[in-house]
Amino acid sequence: MDPIKNPFSPGAGAPPPELVGRDRVLEQAGVLLGRIKEKRPEKSMLLTGLRGVGKTVLLNEIDRMAVAAGYRTISIEAHEDKPLGSLLAPYLRTLLFDLDRMAGAADKVKRGLAVLRSFVGALKVTVNDITIGLDIDPEKGSADSGDLQIDLPNVLVAIGEAAEDRKTAVALLIDEIQYFDRTELGALIVAMHKLQQRQLPILLLGAGLPILPGLAGDSRSYAERLFSFPVVGALSEEDSAKALKEPAQAVGVVFEDQAVAEIFRLTKGYPYFLQEWGYQSWNAAPSSPITLKIVNEATATVSARLDQNFFRVRYDRLTPSEKNFLRAMAELGPGSQRTGDIAEALGVRLTSLGPVRAKLIKKGMVYSPAHGDMAFTVPLFDEFMRRAIPQFGS
Repeated sequence: MDPIKNPFSPGAGAPPPELVGRDRVLEQAGVLLGRIKEKRPEKSMLLTGLRGVGKTVLLNEIDRMAVAAGYRTISIEAHEDKPLGSLLAPYLRTLLFDLDRMAGAADKVKRGLAVLRSFVGALKVTVNDITIGLDIDPEKGSADSGDLQIDLPNVLVAIGEAAEDRKTAVALLIDEIQYFDRTELGALIVAMHKLQQRQLPILLLGAGLPILPGLAGDSRSYAERLFSFPVVGALSEEDSAKALKEPAQAVGVVFEDQAVAEIFRLTKGYPYFLQEWGYQSWNAAPSSPITLKIVNEATATVSARLDQNFFRVRYDRLTPSEKNFLRAMAELGPGSQRTGDIAEALGVRLTSLGPVRAKLIKKGMVYSPAHGDMAFTVPLFDEFMRRAIPQFGS
C-alpha cells in the first residue's frame, strides 16, 4: 500500500495516530492544570515508565493542554552532560520577556529579570547566550549564592510572583528527568515545595525511568507528598487493538484479528513497538486487509530495524563488562532478575558487580524494581541481547 499514506509513526516522541489507554493520566493532568490556575494546591506529576511507552508523547500532549488552558509553557529535555541551571536559564529568560510584553505593571517582571541575572552570574558554567539581551542589573543577595539548592528556588519564586502578577500560570515540562544529579533534583524539589507553600502558579510535569520515584525520595523525604508518580506502562490487548485498527480504518484499511493478536504477542503492548509493526505491516501489504501472513513477513524487517537502530544505539554505548552483565540477565529470562543470580551466571562474586551495576543504572539501561532485583529499562532488550551475543560467555 501507499507508504506516504501510512498512518503509523514510529519515532522518538512522535505522536501516534490514536493516543489510546492514557485517559487516566490526561484527566489527572487536566485536574492539575485547572487547580493550579485557581490557586488550589495539587501535586505536580512525574511520569515514570520504561523506554518506548510514550512518556514523551504524553508530555507533548499535556503541553498542548496547558497552552489551551492559558499557560505559558517551558519544555526541555535533561541531558547527562548539561547542568540544570544552564539548561533552564535561557527558557526562563524567554518566559520573563514574554511576561514583560503583557499589559500591566512591570515591577514583578523586572524583579524576576534581575533575580535571573543574579542566578546566571552565579552559575559555575559559563552560558554565553544567556547574558545577551539580559542587560539589567542583578539583584544582589538574590539567587547569587552559587548553591543551586538555594538559588533555583529563589529564581523560580520570583518568576512565580511575576506570573501571578500577570494573572497567568507556568507549566515546566522536563523529559528524561532522571539524568539530573542528586543536587539538581534536590534543588528542583525544594523549588516546587516553596512554590506550593506560597501557592504560586508554577507546576512541574516531568517524565523519567522507573528509578525516578526512588531518586526523588532519596533527595527529599517529602517528595512523595509533593508529587504523584503515574506509571506509564504497556497497553492492554484491547487498547493495542485500537491503536492498530482505528488508524487503519480511518483510511479504509482493515487489520484482521489474527494479525492484531500476533502483533500484540510480539510487542507485549509496548506503544513504540506497536507503531513499528503497524508501520512495516502496512508497507508490506499489497492491499487491504492486513493479514497474519503479512505481519509474519513484516516481522523480519521490524526486527532488523529495531536491532540496527532502537537497540543498537544503546548497545554501542556499553563496555564489554556491561555487555556481559546484561547478557547474563538475558540468559536468566524475561522480567526482573536477582543480582545474586546474575553474579552466579557470570561466575563472579556478588560484591564485584557493584561498579558495573551502578554504571548501567546511570546510563539508564537497568533499574531496580525491588531490593536486590534488576530489570531492563528497554522492553524486549533481553531478546536483543540474545541475538547480539548468541553464545553466552563467549
